[in-house]
Amino acid sequence: MTEPVPAAAHAPNPVVEVRTYRTKPGRRAEFVELFQTRTGPAQLDYGMTVIGPLLDTEDPDVVIWLRAFPSAGQREPIKDAFYEGRRWKEELENLALPLLADYSAVVCEMPRVFLDGPLRARQWR
Repeated sequence: MTEPVPAAAHAPNPVVEVRTYRTKPGRRAEFVELFQTRTGPAQLDYGMTVIGPLLDTEDPDVVIWLRAFPSAGQREPIKDAFYEGRRWKEELENLALPLLADYSAVVCEMPRVFLDGPLRARQWR
């Protein structure tokens, strides 16, 4: 008898953006507050998974966060819907961007095994 295979195992691999933001000097706390109360939740409403903010312990102006999408093919349409949407354009953009000095993002494919959790991920060791 074979074990059942979860439906998620047949889905394309999710993608994760590792986003690094450098706030203007002394503005990190303000950015984190905005992220936690407004911009992060707004992205969840569009189907993104958001993890963070993660505060750099060596640089008081750096915030790192992760943003995940179900697949590479769904990433751009979801991002476009958010960034072209009224909430971002008329409200959040004007609050967030003035706090930032610079940002970068790296897009990574997330192997399906990560969805199985740490016990199942032992096979990677």
